[in-house]
Amino acid sequence: MKTILFSLPGNEKLTELLAKKMDAEIGKANVRKFPDGESYTRILSDVKDKCVVLVCTLHEPDEKLLPLYFLSHTAKSLGAMCTCLVAPYLAYMRQDKVFNEGEGVNSGFFGKLISGFADSIITVDPHLHRISSLGEVYQIPNKVIHAADAISEWIKKYMKNPVLIGPDLESEQWVSEVAKNAGAPFTVLQKVRHGDRDVEVSVPDMDKYKNATPILVDDIISTARTMIETVQHLKKAGMKPPICVGIHAVFSGNAYQDLLDSGVEKIVTCNTIPHPSNGIDLSNIIAKEVKKLMHHI
Repeated sequence: MKTILFSLPGNEKLTELLAKKMDAEIGKANVRKFPDGESYTRILSDVKDKCVVLVCTLHEPDEKLLPLYFLSHTAKSLGAMCTCLVAPYLAYMRQDKVFNEGEGVNSGFFGKLISGFADSIITVDPHLHRISSLGEVYQIPNKVIHAADAISEWIKKYMKNPVLIGPDLESEQWVSEVAKNAGAPFTVLQKVRHGDRDVEVSVPDMDKYKNATPILVDDIISTARTMIETVQHLKKAGMKPPICVGIHAVFSGNAYQDLLDSGVEKIVTCNTIPHPSNGIDLSNIIAKEVKKLMHHI
């Protein structure tokens, strides 16, 4: 089955990388708004009997959803065999339970919505803290890609004498995996509570890592408050300015500038959301998994 890729606005760079690695065609489509704000979509390429891959990271998703919905249904009305959504960042996954009375579980509602127009979905490290698998939320064939190996490879290639730092005990499992694959040591900040309002944060084995390059790793950098706080603790402990590594460069409001201003050496993210900090390319593994998924549909 032939595959044709369509990039939604803002996703052109990743789509080009995927098309090259999949040896696939990039389709042409017109996606714009009418003067009254309604969405207009038109497919200009032949999609008959092809598998249509829609590339659209779902950061700030509300504006993107209707064009995706229309493109998917239009492709099928024009004879496409199937539609696959490649959404490297998947929105609404953090709203996975009722936090306050009167709320809904929006991750489930969003999953039903997308499962209603796409035949399959591929994403990178979605927020699955209270969910055991993406299949609980999406009723279509799905694949979750993990960025840990790519981050480890980047650390091995570019960092000298690294030590990975986890901001708290919860991060230990994730940080230890990246550290192990990178062949680097890791440590986790420890909180010592002296009273209700008196909490001291220490870096274990500080002397051992005094000359190392600290690397902070997190999945989503949104407000960056956790990272900024961790940077301050490392400063107090007398460590070198850290490198901050994130999978998803959400960076709400002024978060990116605030993190830069906190005294970090560098900020590097994966290319799941287009951002100036993108430095770790995941297109190889995404292309490989799209091919695999297409083979099974």
